[in-house]
Amino acid sequence: MPSKRQWRLFFRILTPKEKIIFFIFLTSFVFSLFYLGFIFYLKETKEIPANGGSLIEGVVGYPRFINPIYSPISDIDQGLVELAFSGLMKYDSQGNLVPDLVESYEIKEGGKVYDVYLKDNLYWSDSHPLTADDVIFTVKIIQDPDYKSPQMIKWLGVDVEKISDSAIRFKLKNPYCCFLETLTQKVIPKHIWENVGVQNFPFSVYNNLKVVGSGPFKLKEVKQDVDGKITSLTLTRNPYYFGKSPYLEQIVFVFFENEESLLKNYKKEKIKSFSLNNLENLNKIDKKDFYIYRFVFPRYFALFFNPEKTKILSEKNVKLALNYATNKNEILEKILLGYGKIVYSPVLPEIYHLTPKKDAYPFNFDLAQELLDKAGFLINEEGKRIKKIKISSSLQFKTDLKEGSRGEEVENLQKCLSKDPQLYPSGDINGYFGKTTKEAVIKFQEKYSDEILVPFGLSKGTGIVSKATREKLNKICFPEESLNLKLSISTIDQPILKATANFLKEEWEKLGATIEIKIYSEKEIKEVIKERDYEILLFGETLGLLPDFYSFWHSNQKRDPGQNLALYQNQEVDKILEESRQTINESERKEKLEKLQDILIEEVPAIFLYNIDYLYLAQKKVNGIQENIITEPAKRFINIENWYTKTKRIWQ
Repeated sequence: MPSKRQWRLFFRILTPKEKIIFFIFLTSFVFSLFYLGFIFYLKETKEIPANGGSLIEGVVGYPRFINPIYSPISDIDQGLVELAFSGLMKYDSQGNLVPDLVESYEIKEGGKVYDVYLKDNLYWSDSHPLTADDVIFTVKIIQDPDYKSPQMIKWLGVDVEKISDSAIRFKLKNPYCCFLETLTQKVIPKHIWENVGVQNFPFSVYNNLKVVGSGPFKLKEVKQDVDGKITSLTLTRNPYYFGKSPYLEQIVFVFFENEESLLKNYKKEKIKSFSLNNLENLNKIDKKDFYIYRFVFPRYFALFFNPEKTKILSEKNVKLALNYATNKNEILEKILLGYGKIVYSPVLPEIYHLTPKKDAYPFNFDLAQELLDKAGFLINEEGKRIKKIKISSSLQFKTDLKEGSRGEEVENLQKCLSKDPQLYPSGDINGYFGKTTKEAVIKFQEKYSDEILVPFGLSKGTGIVSKATREKLNKICFPEESLNLKLSISTIDQPILKATANFLKEEWEKLGATIEIKIYSEKEIKEVIKERDYEILLFGETLGLLPDFYSFWHSNQKRDPGQNLALYQNQEVDKILEESRQTINESERKEKLEKLQDILIEEVPAIFLYNIDYLYLAQKKVNGIQENIITEPAKRFINIENWYTKTKRIWQ
């Protein structure tokens, strides 16, 4: 190696140009050395999620019950419960049912008994042990009608007993295919709630301000406005959580009055994730910074026909015509903006792995018109469809009547004549053709003499109801009824459903129908559904990942609290539903559901429209979110422990 003196002499003997060249090469060498080192580091290491960071989520609406007993009332509450509580079972990121608090379970007696065994070392977020007593307490609270839990119907007829501190037995009256899904019910802590009376249960601070749960996150901070309304809520990692600890340090929920307020805060970069109800607002999102996640629900929206409300909907050709006149593809593109899928039956074969069904009633406007013509609804001069209905011949006058006659026909004659006091002032209806009835008949004959008397060369009435008199009486007493093709669509005050209703109104009125749209608030629609006070209901039905169609299509579910919104009745379908819900064998259940699907498509109790994607928007630096099939919006948090915003590199 040259000495320092030699190095100094080296730089002296170089010309200025040579010095520049030398330093260029030296710099290139050093840069190359660092670059190769960096490439080697990247090649020999990998990036993985790191602990820390937070998620700030914007939500339209306000929380009320962060309590599994009441949370199904609100999507907001359900989302918070999903993070703060655990159930015996849960869904994994592929939509499969897997144990949560449960270590293992056994199904006995052909599906009538379920023994579940809890994991060891389970604790609540306040460090109190979680045991079988908490599970039993939760079920008993739900089953008690005094607490008015919306979950109660799922637990009817289920007996629960304690085997040990870590084991519980559930007994069912009949085998139920989907009971494991029922066990996803989140558990509440007995030591917190056992001293809260039924009257104070909905008003306790443990519902929102002092939540104690067993989920991956626990409540850290709640902020309220001057009116006591919760404006933001912070969850932090639960140190007593039994499962994998989340990467995120905390999740902050910020609550807004409406979607417009939420979007203003998005533009100010104050929130990192949110959902949208109004798809038109997607145009306001910068796709460079936010990713749109599409989750699929086992849910469908349909137009449910209520034949008890209007006899028009008891005619199959009318229902078929409305099906053919519904352009589902256009609805998907114009209203859902492509964020969804057309459905052809309530069974959702793609989700439940059944044989896919093609559209049995593809859009065909000409065929729809032919079917309405066939049903007797013809277009009048004003372009409206009207059906002439003849009165049953059993009510009409068929025999000669005269003074001294008796019977039902005489009684019907007197009823008809009594409608005109000038003809039959006494108005007696006794079924006997007496003098006053004869006088009324004479007046009737003379009033319509041109049709009754003149053709026969008569100038005065005879008082005898013969052929010509009968024909005129039948026209006046039993006139043809005119039935207008007039229907109403009832739906909830939500952007997509209102847009769908307006689209259908415009399209169906091209057929000559008259369509009225009735929009209700969430509170109002519950009463409308309860009373079945609608002709056509545009509404959605949500299923589980283990489908049970009993409450939606069985004839004994036609009345509230049943969910048979089409008031559908079919003995064969009833039998299929009863058998399928008690069948544990999956292939047998699929076979029965295929048959159910075929019958419902054939009998047209509804028009099955679409399944809307649940859209969740998050900044691209929020990683680990997986698109999958979920049963409700809250389940977007199924793999929350894998979400992260920070990363680190480790050697491979």
